[in-house]
Amino acid sequence: MSGRLSFGAGSCNTIMAFIQGWILDGLFMDKQEIINAIEQIRRIVGQMGLDVSGTTRDRYARSTSLRPTRPLGVAYPTTVEQVQGLARTASQFRLALHPVSRGRNWGYGDATAPTHDQLILDLSRMNRIVEAHERSAYVVIEPGVSQGELYDYLRDRDIPLCLDCTGAGRDASLVGNALERGFGHTPYSDHFRNLCGLQVVLADGRILETGMCRFLGARTGHVYPHGLGPSLDGLFAQSNLGIVTRAGLWLMPRPEAFCTCFVRTTRDEDLASIVDRVARLRLHGVIRSAVHIGNDFRVMAARMRYPWGRAGNRTPLPDELRSRLRHEMAIGRWNMAAGLYGDVRTVRAAKRTLQITLRPLRVMMIDDRKLAFAKGLGHLLGSLSWGRRLNQLIAAMEPTYRLLKGEPVDEPLHGAAWRVRGPDDARPRDPRDIHAGLLWVSPVLPATGEAAREVVNIVTPIYARHQFEPLLSFTFVNDRALVCVCQISFDVRENAESNDAQRCYHEISESLRKSGFFPYRTHSAISGFCEPCAARERDQFADRSSVFQEVAEQIKGALDPAGTISPRQ
Repeated sequence: MSGRLSFGAGSCNTIMAFIQGWILDGLFMDKQEIINAIEQIRRIVGQMGLDVSGTTRDRYARSTSLRPTRPLGVAYPTTVEQVQGLARTASQFRLALHPVSRGRNWGYGDATAPTHDQLILDLSRMNRIVEAHERSAYVVIEPGVSQGELYDYLRDRDIPLCLDCTGAGRDASLVGNALERGFGHTPYSDHFRNLCGLQVVLADGRILETGMCRFLGARTGHVYPHGLGPSLDGLFAQSNLGIVTRAGLWLMPRPEAFCTCFVRTTRDEDLASIVDRVARLRLHGVIRSAVHIGNDFRVMAARMRYPWGRAGNRTPLPDELRSRLRHEMAIGRWNMAAGLYGDVRTVRAAKRTLQITLRPLRVMMIDDRKLAFAKGLGHLLGSLSWGRRLNQLIAAMEPTYRLLKGEPVDEPLHGAAWRVRGPDDARPRDPRDIHAGLLWVSPVLPATGEAAREVVNIVTPIYARHQFEPLLSFTFVNDRALVCVCQISFDVRENAESNDAQRCYHEISESLRKSGFFPYRTHSAISGFCEPCAARERDQFADRSSVFQEVAEQIKGALDPAGTISPRQ
């Protein structure tokens, strides 16, 4: 099959090929039903709003993970009314719909559906910024709005509000990440917590407004999240209960003063000390931003590919070369970054407290003036060894500095290409374009140094057994909890390495689960809490009792009885 779906003259061959493809893909519909379904979808989204070409289906089947699935086609709605129509049509013809905001769910499923033969609902053309309210510091956006689009919108209009960004790049969706309970860098790093007032299309086409938005004429729909009565917003996070088509998103007022704190350590054992000290600073409100603590591998991966030549094609990276690269790149074994925000006096006082609390660790405080001076000095002294080292240090810190200021950047996304073979001359914004394989295991743990060290001790020997580097980072997602993001990088073209990555993923997941550490987020094929998943994952995430699963399935049955939205089986 090739070409856009067309119903004009000469299109019979395309239609019949598409129908035959659907039948071969296992849809138990007769030809007339398929023709009716296609025609109805085409009437809803228009000629250019439905793509069933083999090229597009293959493109949406690509994934950085190990669960690629091939869709039936891709629909591109541009309005909520079109989404309503598609939901009704899918229910009528027993088609499965899988909505994606922009399909940048790297390492957790990307744009692939949980199973084969689902119709992808790509919401990227629904990218309107409906409202920006400066005084109350919020925007109302559609799911297709990317981090880069909102950043440019605020900058170009000189609106003094800052968004919170992930490291997924400028093209990643804000709403999509928030619904996955993703996190970023600033004091507004808990993305789902900063959603306020959702518009949701249900499987039968009805529109549900959450919170105060459900009241006609309400003036607080995007400033007070709870509404009156039960709060339903949480039902649509990490679930397949509805399609979010609009959301209020709180933003941070641009601070008067800003400073970034960087800490580099030379010893592995310093991790526990950093975590315990930062936990105190978080609990007392000295640090309000997310705090990221990444090991040397995570920082290296963001700036380079695996040094196959220098490593003699051996994996994992030899310790001697690892140490040499740390020195060359001016990074530590563990590297911490946090932001300080407020008026001048508040930031000055926080800096003093932080320096005292983290002593004797080396603390670097960077603001706009210091960064500009360092870059100028590095430019002047670049030919000298000291200048080269300074430039390496700036290169390591600047992307994180910009993220902490609320500016989306693509550099952290380059870490997905760590194990990709071939020349390191391409930095695409889509890691699938260079065959990057990426799996995440992201356990939640108490914000204690003891727990952090326990997780490191569990996962490090597992990485070694499967010949991968332990790319690890810890993030304070609130005052009391950390998320450890364990990254497994591989080249999807290397079958043996891909199989090793899958085994490594399952062993890490199972070992952490046995120690009481469960993930905050997982692959889209198994994260839908309303339906059974594959036996292995179901065993991993067995509940203490069956009540949660029973209630979740009852809710799914009430809102989507036909299993139209993202079925997991």
